[in-house]
Amino acid sequence: MPDASDIILHHYDASPFSQKVRELLAIKQLAWHSVVMPSMMPKPDLVPLTGGYRRAPVMQIGADIFCDSQVIMAEIERRHPAPATDTGPTWPVNLWADRLFFQVSVALIFGKLGDRVDPAFIADREKLSGRPFNIAAMAAAAGPARGQWRAHAGWIEQALATAGTPFLAGAAPGIIDTAAHMNIWFLANSFPKLADELLSGFSRLAAWRTAMTALGQGTRHEMTGARALEIAAASAPMPVPIVHEGADLNGFEAGEPVFVAADDYGRDQIEGILVAIDATRIVIARQTPELGLLHLHFPRASFIVAARPAAGEHA
Repeated sequence: MPDASDIILHHYDASPFSQKVRELLAIKQLAWHSVVMPSMMPKPDLVPLTGGYRRAPVMQIGADIFCDSQVIMAEIERRHPAPATDTGPTWPVNLWADRLFFQVSVALIFGKLGDRVDPAFIADREKLSGRPFNIAAMAAAAGPARGQWRAHAGWIEQALATAGTPFLAGAAPGIIDTAAHMNIWFLANSFPKLADELLSGFSRLAAWRTAMTALGQGTRHEMTGARALEIAAASAPMPVPIVHEGADLNGFEAGEPVFVAADDYGRDQIEGILVAIDATRIVIARQTPELGLLHLHFPRASFIVAARPAAGEHA
């Protein structure tokens, strides 16, 4: 039976950001519970946990909710330090994969899909990003994106050659490998022949890709969203893993009402009481009638925190 210390991953199988986490769980040889969320809103079993955050993946451990793959992977590493996977320039490479490389992958994949993309998906992503999800523009950019995508993949080939190791992290895979592999997996999962074409001649990457694919997902057990909510309601947050020492650089004090939001897309403002903040993480508390006290964890890089207006004020 699952308990409050078990890893619950709210995700969906086609999510490239979730794939990074699934591969890390495999590297750590961990068992975990899978709650498959819809790829589009509504997400009735997720939003009560997150206060409105809706991007995939989200990790739940009892009443602690981890939003964004960056803080999820950091927390897995903190709780399960062996084998060590946070080595070298892990987080800069992760951000490159999440943004620069991912943007090219999106243009390439959705430009190729064209009018086969579900209009409901387009509407959902436009609401998520706050800007047009322009399939025609992506189709027009798909040609140039081929060369750009291969250039990004070429950096992986070059890094493997320079390192002279089977993985970017060395002799064994690390978070840096799961991050770099994300967009390779994303394209290959959507258009395998196109991925093979654009990766042609990258022999080191080919061997690395085979090894990454062979990792699997760890030991996955399916769980309903309703059961995950029950576990949250029956649990209490863990001791906060970071220390809030006085005022933050931006003047934030523990106990302040704040909101947290992503700085790129999916900028829903998640409200709560600031519990702690440091150079790597933001933790806020949310008290809900249905689930009780929850702690929500966000990465500091790529997220903003701001004071929540008092009642009657407007931001």
